[in-house]
Amino acid sequence: MMNSFYFWLWLKWSLRVTICSVVMASILSSFVTLFLYLNQTTIPFDNTVLYALVDIFLFWFALFFSVTLLLALFRSIKYIFNVCIQGYTLKLLSCNTQDIIDIIGYGDLVKVWRKWFMLLIWLVATMMIVALVVSTTFEWFNIYWLYAFVMLSGYISFIFMIARCKRIELVKC
Repeated sequence: MMNSFYFWLWLKWSLRVTICSVVMASILSSFVTLFLYLNQTTIPFDNTVLYALVDIFLFWFALFFSVTLLLALFRSIKYIFNVCIQGYTLKLLSCNTQDIIDIIGYGDLVKVWRKWFMLLIWLVATMMIVALVVSTTFEWFNIYWLYAFVMLSGYISFIFMIARCKRIELVKC
């Protein structure tokens, strides 16, 4: 029962992180690509220009995806609380009174996010070390592999997060 809770929590979280970061990176990359094209007004639009614009978009997408992934990770942690999944929910407790916070703001999440993010970093680093042992070169590593490691580590981090962070408790709903 608990495994299905963590799986559905992770699935909901990973979809939110993926959609948020990809959409934001696509929008930002589109703006940069459009700006660069419009800056060169004398260039006629043909297949060569289209391929160049796609290359520009993909270049900026990888850069913006790195930034928007961090932003999406911060924003997504807010939405794992107070949602009933398989009969359980995660509740965020206040610092001083240990009361449950019903309406969670981003300011309430800073300490929790910091602990969770450090746990995520350690889990991703462990996966990277294992992958490095398996692989003999760094040529394979890019933001997309890092994203895959973050997604895999996210599942494990939700399990450990309750034990590491005293401001989170798992309750029946």
